[in-house]
Amino acid sequence: MVFFHGGGFFFESAFSKIHHEHCNVFVPLANSIVVSVEYRLAPEHPLPACYNDCWNSLQWVASNSAKNPVNAEPWLINHGDFNRVFIGGPSSGGNIVHNIAMRAGSEALPNDVKLVGAILQQPLFFSSYPVGLESVKLKSSDKDLYSSVWNFVYPSAPGGIDNPMINPVGIGAPSLDGLGCDRMIVCVAGKDGIRERGVWYYELVKKSGWKGKLELFEEEDEDHVYHIFHPESESGQKLIKHLASFLHQ
Repeated sequence: MVFFHGGGFFFESAFSKIHHEHCNVFVPLANSIVVSVEYRLAPEHPLPACYNDCWNSLQWVASNSAKNPVNAEPWLINHGDFNRVFIGGPSSGGNIVHNIAMRAGSEALPNDVKLVGAILQQPLFFSSYPVGLESVKLKSSDKDLYSSVWNFVYPSAPGGIDNPMINPVGIGAPSLDGLGCDRMIVCVAGKDGIRERGVWYYELVKKSGWKGKLELFEEEDEDHVYHIFHPESESGQKLIKHLASFLHQ
C-alpha cells in the first residue's frame, strides 16, 4: 500500500509520530508493505505539487516491477506483490487517494501495473454549497475554515473551492466512473465535521456507473481520524483490522 499522510496539505509528515505509528500497527495486521510518501507541503509548494509527488511515488513503486529497475528498492522487489497494489490515506491523504485513483484511470503506470484498491479514511472534500446535513450540523466558522485552508494551499485553483480536486463533481470534473481501481472503501466518523462529505462522495461514486466494488464504513461515536490519534483504542483497532482485511478480500 502506498500511503499518503494527512495534515491539510500543509503540515504533518511521513515521519511524524502519529502517522509512522499508524503504519507500524497496520503492517503486521495486513501482512503488507507500506510505502509512506513524504510529499511537498504548502504554502512553500502550493497544490498541485503534492498530487504530482504522490503520483510520481506510485510510479516509482510500480517501476520496481521491471527486470532492471532504476532506483531499485530491494525490499519491494524481493517481498512486494505488484499484482496487489493499493493506495490509502486519512483526511487530506484521503483526498489525495481520490485524485491519484482518478489519474490512474487515465494514465498508465509503469510495466502495466494496476491499482487494485483505494482506501479513503475520513477524506477531505468540500464545495461552495452544503451537502447532506451540513446546513444543520456545520458551523459557519467551520465552513470558513475549510475554504480558507483550500485558498491557502491552492490559491490559484481554477474554480476555487469548487475545483475538481476538492469538489469531485465541480465544473470540469471528469466522471467518477473513470476511477482507476477495482475496489474502494470510504471510512467516515459520526462526530467528524466532514462526515457528510465522505458519505456524499460514496454516493457520488455509487451513482457514477463505476464498475468497481464500493464499501462505506462508519464509526458513529468517533471523530476525525480517530484511528490515527488513538490506534490502540477499541474503535481504532476495529477500523485498522477492517482495513487490513480489505487488502485481502
